Amino acid sequence: MLVLMIEPGKAPRRLELSHSLEEMQKAVGGFIQILYPFGEPVALVCNEEGKLLGLPANRALRDESGAVYDIVCGTFFLCGAPPDSDTLGSLTEEQVSRYEQRFARPELFLNLGGHIICLADQ
Repeated sequence: MLVLMIEPGKAPRRLELSHSLEEMQKAVGGFIQILYPFGEPVALVCNEEGKLLGLPANRALRDESGAVYDIVCGTFFLCGAPPDSDTLGSLTEEQVSRYEQRFARPELFLNLGGHIICLADQ
């Protein structure tokens, strides 16, 4: 399946992954967690214990107004999440292009007085 791999500090890259759980776990470096943070059938697959393991902060997830509501730690990938299916699938070319742009620039996160600040070159 065609996915968009997003590693901390790097630009996104296209990658072909098999549908196997083992390959998905290898891609994110541990047990997987699947999130659905977008308004379309796209899944974000990350390391379930990324924050607990202290993996590097990667990208912020933002709400409709652009406010940060979560930070994904460690490597993650985006893939298709076809409706009415219990398996993940390929992204469309349109989705790849859109998410390449959305996550194009790595972000920097600072902890100032217990508050996380996200610096991004928008």
